[in-house]
This record gives sequence, C-alpha cells and structure tokens, in this order.
Amino acid sequence: MPGPKKLVIVESPTKVKSIAQYLGDGFEVQASVGHIRDLIEPKNLPAELKTGSLGKFSVDVEKGFAPYYVVSDAKKKTVAELKKALAGASELYLATDEDREGEAIAWHLLEVLKPKVPVHRMVFHEITREAIEKARDNTRQIDGALVDAQETRRILDRLYGYEVSPVLWRKIGPGLSAGRVQSAATRLVVERERERLAFTAAGYWDLTAHLSPELEALSKSEGFESRLARINGERVASGRDFDENGKLKSKATALDEAGAKALAAALAAPGVNIAVSSVDSKPYTRRPAAPFTTSTLQQEASRKLRFSARQTMSVAQSLYENGYITYMRTDSPSLSQQALNAARSQAKSLYGAETVPDKPRLYAGKSKNAQEAHEAIRPAGETFRTPTQLASTLRGNDFKLYDLIWKRTVASQMADAKGVTASVTIAAGPTAVEGMTEPALAEFTASGTVITFRGFLHAYEEGQDEDRNGPAEPAEAKLPPLTEGQLLRAVSVDAAGHETSPPPRYTEASLVKTLDELGIGRPSTYASIISTIIDRGYVSPRGQALVPSWIAFSVVRLLEDYFGDLVNYDFTATLENDLDRIAGGDQDRVDWLNGFYFGNEGHRGLRNVIDNLGDIDARTVNSVVIAPDITLRIGKYGPYLEVREDGAADDAVPRRVNIPADLAPDELTEAKARELIDAPVVVDRVIGVNPETGKNVVAKDGRFGPYVTEVDPEPETPAEVAAAVVEAAPAVVAEGTAKKAPARKPAAKKSTAPKPRTASLFKSMDLATIDIETALRLLDLPRVVGDDPESGEPITAQNGKFGPYLKKGTDTRSITSEDMIFEIDLPGALELFAQPKYGARRASSALKEFEADPESGKPIRIKDGRFGAYVTDGVTNATIPKGETVEEVDFERAVQLLADKRAKGPAAPRKTAAKKAPAKKPAAKKPAAKKPAAKKAPVKKAAASKTAATTDGATTASKPAARKTTAAKTTATKAAATKAAPTT
Repeated sequence: MPGPKKLVIVESPTKVKSIAQYLGDGFEVQASVGHIRDLIEPKNLPAELKTGSLGKFSVDVEKGFAPYYVVSDAKKKTVAELKKALAGASELYLATDEDREGEAIAWHLLEVLKPKVPVHRMVFHEITREAIEKARDNTRQIDGALVDAQETRRILDRLYGYEVSPVLWRKIGPGLSAGRVQSAATRLVVERERERLAFTAAGYWDLTAHLSPELEALSKSEGFESRLARINGERVASGRDFDENGKLKSKATALDEAGAKALAAALAAPGVNIAVSSVDSKPYTRRPAAPFTTSTLQQEASRKLRFSARQTMSVAQSLYENGYITYMRTDSPSLSQQALNAARSQAKSLYGAETVPDKPRLYAGKSKNAQEAHEAIRPAGETFRTPTQLASTLRGNDFKLYDLIWKRTVASQMADAKGVTASVTIAAGPTAVEGMTEPALAEFTASGTVITFRGFLHAYEEGQDEDRNGPAEPAEAKLPPLTEGQLLRAVSVDAAGHETSPPPRYTEASLVKTLDELGIGRPSTYASIISTIIDRGYVSPRGQALVPSWIAFSVVRLLEDYFGDLVNYDFTATLENDLDRIAGGDQDRVDWLNGFYFGNEGHRGLRNVIDNLGDIDARTVNSVVIAPDITLRIGKYGPYLEVREDGAADDAVPRRVNIPADLAPDELTEAKARELIDAPVVVDRVIGVNPETGKNVVAKDGRFGPYVTEVDPEPETPAEVAAAVVEAAPAVVAEGTAKKAPARKPAAKKSTAPKPRTASLFKSMDLATIDIETALRLLDLPRVVGDDPESGEPITAQNGKFGPYLKKGTDTRSITSEDMIFEIDLPGALELFAQPKYGARRASSALKEFEADPESGKPIRIKDGRFGAYVTDGVTNATIPKGETVEEVDFERAVQLLADKRAKGPAAPRKTAAKKAPAKKPAAKKPAAKKPAAKKAPVKKAAASKTAATTDGATTASKPAARKTTAAKTTATKAAATKAAPTT
C-alpha cells in the first residue's frame, strides 16, 4: 500500500499537470488559484469592530497597522480541498511564484492551513524537469521580509484609496478612484495632453534636391537625395528649432513659402554650379538590445505585435506555465550561464561562428528600483527550442510572443552590426534669387550607411517609439562614390512646407517605458495599472494612442492642488524604493507606515492632508478656461462649454454648448470652441403629424441622446402671429383674443395630464434623417408580437436599459439587435421563450469555448451579454475588462478572470444592493418600501459574523511587531506572530 504523498501547492491550475509529471508519483500537486484571503471590506467587519480603529480600513492604524484578513466565500471550497489533501500528506511544499506576491500567498496558505507536517518553500523560475527537480532539492523557508513588503504595499493602497477616493466622489463624480500608481500614470497622460493643448504649431519650409553624379541630362539615374542645410553660411531652421509656442529658439533662418520656392527655382535653373565640397566617412557600430525584462517585453510587444500590456502578460504567463519561457515578472536583464551557453550555441549554428563574440555579453539592469532579481525572460531549458520547432505546437499569439522572446534572447549574445556611414556636403551657387538682395550659396547635406557586417541583425532588430525631433537610427542606404570638388547635376529641386508637431501622445509602450524610467510602480503591475485607468474612464485608446478624458483632467487637477505629494513622481518612486528596503529587511514596515499615514520629518502624512483639506471648490476643479469668455465645465452628464455673451448682466445664465463625444481634449482649441459656439443651433425638428392623435411628432437631441416625442398643437401663438402678418379681420383678432383668456385653464390641467410619449432612437438611426413612419413605430413601442398560445399572455418587443428584449408576463428574453424589435415574429419569439433563460440558448451563441475550468470542472465559454462580452463556467460570470478583446482572451486568462471574480465573493452583489438602498429612500416614501430594508440589517449582521468566524485568525497589532526584528524571518516566526494575536 503506497504511503502518504507530499503535497505541493502552486498558484495556477495550469502548472499542476506539468509540475506533477516532473515530480513523480510521490507528490500530489494542487492549485490555490491565486490568493486565498485578503483584507475584508470594512462594511463586512463584525459589528463590534466597525466602530473601533479597524472600522475604516480593516487595518488597525492605531495598533501597528495590523490587517484583518478573511478567506473569501469563493475560496472556502479551495481551502477545504487543500486542508483535506494536507490531512493525508507527509510534507508540504509551497511552490507559489518567487516574487513578493507569491511569497505572500505562500505565507497566507501557511497561516490558514496550519500544517503539522514539515513545510518547505520551493521556488523556480522556469517549468522544466531540471528546474523543478532542482527546486525540490533546494528548498528554503518563507522570507518574512518579502511578505512584509507585499503586506505594506497592500495596506498602503488601502489607505490611499479609501482616504482619497471619497474626495473624488464628492467633488467630481461617483465611481472614481485614486491610487498611488494609477494616479501618477493618469497624471502623465493628462500632462502630455495639456502640452498638446497648449502647443502652437509653426510653419517652415525646406528644400530637397535630387542630385546625380552623371552630368548628362539623358541619364536615367534618379540620383541621391540631399537636404538644404545652410544659406550663405546660416543654418536653415527645421522642426527642432521651434519651441512649444511656435517661436524660433535658435539663430537658424526660417524659410517661408515664397523664399523657398524662389530658391528652388533658382537652383534648378541651368548653369548653376553644383559641386561636392566635402566628403566624410565614419565607422558605424550598433549593439544588440538586452534580453527582455517585464517592462521591455511589454514595450516591444506593443510596438511589434500591437499587444496591450495586459495581453502581453496573459500570453507570457501561458507560455511560462506551459514550460516554454522563464518567469515573466522580472526586472533583471541578466542571463544564467546555462542560458548564455544556449543562446551562443544556437546563434553559432544558425548564423555562423563569426556572428558570436569571443566572450558572452553581460547586461545589468537600469531600473531605479530593481525588484528582487530573477533571470531575464528567455526560452526555457538548457537548449532553446526554435520557433520553427514549435510552429506545430504553438499557435496565434503564443507563437508570436515566443518568436519575439527567442529572437531577442539569441540576438543579445551576437556580435555588433558594423558598417560605414558616409556624409557629404554639396555647395550650389552662388546664384541670384528673386526677393534676395545678394546671390545665394546653398549648402545641401546627404548621408548613407552601408552595413558591412550584419551581426545580431541576422536575428533581430529592436523597435522604436515615435520621437518627433530626435535623430532617427540611420537607415541602410548607399551613396554613390563621390570625391571632393566633383560636379553634380540637379535632377530636381523641390520646396516643401512643414508644420511642427506637438508631443506625441503616450502609447502603452511609451507609458510603460516612462513609468519604468521614473521608477513608478512595478513592471509586473503596469498591465493592471493601464487596464485600471482605461476601465475607470480616465483614458481611452485611440488606435495605439492613449487619450485622456475631461474627467481625468478634473481628477488630476484636484490631486495636484490638494494631494500634491501623492502624485509627485519622485515621491511615488521613493515609495517603491522604500518598499524595496522593507523587502531587503532594511526598513521596519510599521515605522514606515506610521510616517506615511501620520507624518514624519520629510512627509506631512496622509491623515494630516485629509484633516486639513479645507473647502474644495468643485466648480473650479471641474472647469478649464478655454478663453476669457469661454469655460469648459465637466458636468454630471459630460463636458460642455459655458459662454458668457457680450453685454450680459453679471447674474445672467451663461449659454451652454455641447461638445462632440469624439473630440479629444487637445482638439478643443479656442478656435474650435468658437466654431462650436457659432455653429447653427440644433433645433427641434417637426417630422410630421400623428394621424391618429393629430399631435406633432418632433425629433430632439437630449442629454441622454436623440429621441422623438409628441407635442400637442394646442398653443395658438404661431397662428395668431400668422394672422397678424396677413392683417386678418378684427373679428378674427377678437376671436383670437377670446381664445387667449381661457388659455390658462389647460395649463392647470397639465399637472394631471399624462406625459407626452417619447422614444429613443436606435443606434442605427440618424436624428437628421428619421422619417415620420419610423418615428411612429418607435412611439408605439412596446410592440405586441402576439399572444402565447398556451397562457394567452401577450408577448411584447421593446428596448430597455440593457438592450432590446422580449417580455411575457414577468419572463424576459434578450434579443440580438434593436432592429429585431420590429422584425421578430411570434414563432421566433416562442422559440426564444422555449429555451432556458441562462442555459442552452446562450451556450449555443458562445463567442469562444474552452475546456473545463480547473475549479468548477465545467466548460468555460465567452458570451455576449447585456454588459458586453463575459467569461462564464455556468456558475461564475466575469466581465472581460475594457482594455481586452474577445480574441485576446485565452484559456489561462479566462481561468484567471473567473478566479478573480470568485475571490471577490458575494461582495459585489451586496455593494450594488447597498448603493440602491439610499437611492430608493427619497423616491419611495412608502412604508412597504422600508420593510425590506429593515429586514436586511439582521441578514448583513449574520453574514458579517459568519465571515468573521471563518477568517482563520484574522489580524492583530502583535503580528507586525513580531515581524520587525529581522529580514531573515522563518515560517515559525510568522506562525508565532499569528498565534499571539487574539482571534475573531
């Protein structure tokens, strides 16, 4: 009979199979599926703790910042399964990732499982047989300093978010959030847009001459290209000579259109002397880029593959967990000796021995806050598998990213590319030019680079971000053999006008690069940071560019004015350095948190900032002055222009002008604002008359979009005016006057009269072209499709808050498009109602299908729902974030989304209910409406107590105190700290 097995716990279900086969029969491998517990939401704390020092953050700021952890409802099943497996195990191996997050997960597992068998911390950075066996034989204890650093970061984010976000809710709008890294990232994007908004373009002209060494005009040679550099010894201005205000910032001469065209015509005229005045030749050398770190991988995948940061990390995690690459969260560009040998050997065999230098290339990290170093991201194993060998195994994005990583790794160990760069100066003239007082001597320059030894370029060439004025990498181009004094012929001389360009918007690649250079955040978190600022509506992708919203302008302005330190780039980077010091055991976490929250000599403290905010003028925060008489306001329903008319009284209500939704902030110049103000006002358009009611049908544009409505033709003022214009008889006027007297009676009835019918236009409809027939069909909604032959209940088709749907009594079914509201017939409606509401009907229309979820055991599908695409296993639904597309979500990402959703537990539904409750109070004053609310209280109380009872030893002040003695803390120290804490 086989003896007890050794239990190995990893983070991801994907790793289970491959690691199990490498460890053999004596081991059982299970997955925690990420974190098993986290800080409890304050509203879910036990009632007796809500009023104490824990109540605000679920972190006891008065007792050593002790956190209150809880196992989420979604993870209780996982924990139960792990405990069951541990009960029959002889040893426990905690094999979570080797970074801070993985270390913290391992510690939480230890705290919750409370093993009575030997515990080993097992770490590896690639999933190969050699790496797993080495990790098994070289275990260590949990690093308490790394756990401290992760816990400090988690508490820091809770303090920051819970203190600052409510200020944004009150002064800007609900649903907004602030975070130490996301706010700094948002500020970067907003500052760039401010620069673009303030930018003034400058126009300038230059000349391009195509010159040929063959003097015969009949020659077919198109010559080589050269650019005008100087006129009579004075340098000609280019884009980099102008500042952001469109003014020259150097002594260069700016050509205008007339001068440029006159000079071009004069130089192209026959008889102008054109000769080579100098020839210079220099050696050219280009070195390969370092192997990938997390940051550089995200940047390059964005440039070359058009991947988002989140997509890059999702694909990289899949490659890592399936044994194709090393660990994908790293700040180190260094390679192990094993990897150096593999890369050099492969380069030699594929591209020749001459392409490999005598000694291996060694790379050092440049990041300000290099995280606990792993190896660079590279192909896994002692011998790299080439993309060709994996072409039949890897598909789609997995293959593309592996190919990129393989090329970069191999190229990093290859020789420099070498060549020669030739530069020539050509003198043209002197010649008379119209408009110039003296003859012009023009100097043109040309250069060409010839690569004589390609070296690493055989394998890979790094991409580049847009740089409007920076020198470009020399392109491989060849100049003809030229000698000093040699005469040339002008094939053509062309004048061209240009405008200076504003600073380019950030792309995901350039934003990641800037964050990395500034030392803000961790490369491993950049993907989630960018997704967060997109999901919050602070930034929206436009192509590759990241465009900030006006809401982001308000948020950044408020943070700059009232929380300056928190969005200061150097301060934010210092926080990361401090976390590094905690991770290294050089800084005590409690002392540091005290300084951050309560203040110290170098920092006034978040608590002091909050307590001394003073009065924040929401109107000022949500305003941007476009011109002295034009102000942009960011309102509840979106941005608009507020215009003060000339001569208007001080207390006069300003005119409001809507802003097109697709207008980027930098496009709202003063000229554009005045164009919008001066545009014809969109007035209500009478489409026609409803023949059944005699009412006018009017098309309008409202704050919630275009719609049609019925208007009673009761006011007779227009008729009276028309009668007056044609000089109607006095009797008619008298009749009109008689009608005016009782005109107030209908006004009295209006208070009880039904509201006019209205209907929103479908997304496919245009306000300017909608006709009376379509408008009447909209107004007649809901449309009766027919009666259910079994129940006799009418089936109606209509539009709702979440899209078009069918209704039969209290039963509903979504339909695929708004047009189907008019098109679906009774048989089609009955077919939909015959299908399960959330079962087979939706399953049949899955956008994507995967194998069974490792936790639920049910197949995973991606479906299109009312809120957009989502991942489901039939039990748990997880919305796909805005920054991702259905095509980007693979099996591993789908599993992670479901796991994240489960980890949140039932908090999200309760949160929604909590928000609805206060909304209903003012609207529904009925006693009956209050009864359910009264019943909810004991339910929440019971739930809170139940949650507290299952926290498995929540938190106390003694735990941090126990962990601040040394960096080299053992698992036993952590356990002792928790045992010393009172349980809840």
